[in-house]
Amino acid sequence: MNKNTLFEEDLKEDAVIDVARAMMVAARTAPKAKGVDNLRIAFVNTIGKEEIANEMKNMVERGEAASFFLRDAQNLINSDGLVLIGTSIHPMRLDNCGLCGFANCEEKEKFPFAPCAFNTGDLGIAVGSAVSIAADKRVDNRVMFSVGMGARKLALLGSDVKIIHGIVLSIKGKNIFFDRK
Repeated sequence: MNKNTLFEEDLKEDAVIDVARAMMVAARTAPKAKGVDNLRIAFVNTIGKEEIANEMKNMVERGEAASFFLRDAQNLINSDGLVLIGTSIHPMRLDNCGLCGFANCEEKEKFPFAPCAFNTGDLGIAVGSAVSIAADKRVDNRVMFSVGMGARKLALLGSDVKIIHGIVLSIKGKNIFFDRK
């Protein structure tokens, strides 16, 4: 082999991190209700992916999650990277909109785990912005709430972050998310 030749396999780890950085920037700069940013965003390394996957398996064993969490945990293990995007829950007090299902923000605050529609909307826009970067860079990806549930159980984004989505990234010859069982 030529010392002056760099193979894709040797650069894949750096490529995934570069794409993840761009995804996190896109998520951070996505529009947010009233300009208030309640998001927490992180890249998870190999050890962290294994920790989340093990927690997902444990959740199934404890009866806290459906069996497809096992499939998603295996996808996570087989992946090349993971971006977590989560939100804390803070009512935005937009004229007591009622979109959360409660009459007003004061009523909603009696139920701190019930999401504010604007927090979840902001999270969805941020996730969409992030996956568009992955798609533009031709990195296979899958948004998995199951991975987010494992990360939440481990409080990886902090105990105040109540809703998390995991964006699992893969750079392989075949999309690992295609033939899932």
